[in-house]
Amino acid sequence: MRSLIDIQELTTSEIEELIAVSEDIIAHPEKFSQKCAGKKLATLFFEPSTRTRLSFEAAMYELGGNVIGFSEGASSSSAKGESVVDTVKTVSCYADIIAMRHHKEGAPLVASLKAGIPLINAGDGGHNHPTQTLADLFTIKKEKGGFENLVIGLCGDLKFGRTVHSLISALSRYENIKFVLISPEELAIPDYIKEEILKKKNIEYTEVSEMQDVMPELDILYMTRVQKERFFNEADYIRLRDSYILNNEKLLNAKKDLSILHPLPRVNEIAVEVDADPRACYFKQVLNGKYIRMALILKLLEVEV
Repeated sequence: MRSLIDIQELTTSEIEELIAVSEDIIAHPEKFSQKCAGKKLATLFFEPSTRTRLSFEAAMYELGGNVIGFSEGASSSSAKGESVVDTVKTVSCYADIIAMRHHKEGAPLVASLKAGIPLINAGDGGHNHPTQTLADLFTIKKEKGGFENLVIGLCGDLKFGRTVHSLISALSRYENIKFVLISPEELAIPDYIKEEILKKKNIEYTEVSEMQDVMPELDILYMTRVQKERFFNEADYIRLRDSYILNNEKLLNAKKDLSILHPLPRVNEIAVEVDADPRACYFKQVLNGKYIRMALILKLLEVEV
């Protein structure tokens, strides 16, 4: 039995395998429509979600399985004080696999050790979000053909953005990657990411505060929202939330084949006018996320494909 808590738990060959299965699902959906018949996915979301939760549910339904679970902690016995471990041990009596989101870093890891069935980390606080990273990687592979020789701009909340942390971790294993880290000083990438990943692996990176200065060199621009729920001080949130807004004017000097990604939800960091730009890939990411989660569910349930 295997769970997925951190993207580093998957080898690069396993990521390629998941992408290949995802492409097969897109090409031959009928072949996979009953692969999980009789199986149940439990979605345990202690923190709000739209895309991730519905993506997991759609993935399981399209594999012929069923879904149980809850969409907020208040509707579970955790509101009565039940521990996360007791919750997952209970749910494992009813389901075959769990997708879990929690506001506390490390909660899905602790839960996975006691679950007794495969558990997928669907986001834990500001730490990790491996299935969003799989969706990001699948999108990059489809748009760029691979993961090497890319200049990747990461913009916005790099301090609390778990999707950014997971993506840096995943892409650090590929050749000739350069990161351009675009953020206000207060939302800069954490030191542990710089020390344990970027510097340790001798990966080139630059830190800048202005998007315009670096736009012409980027192959990928990964936008993030400034997350109100990660701030202790509302005044700081209000001051920083509009720090970086991407619009058509800022794209004038960008590469013609730039790929614009965003894990969503967006607030106002990407103007709606950008949606019509062929370089906008964020809604493609949403769809790609469903397919890659289908592939992951099949892998963790050890379903023959």
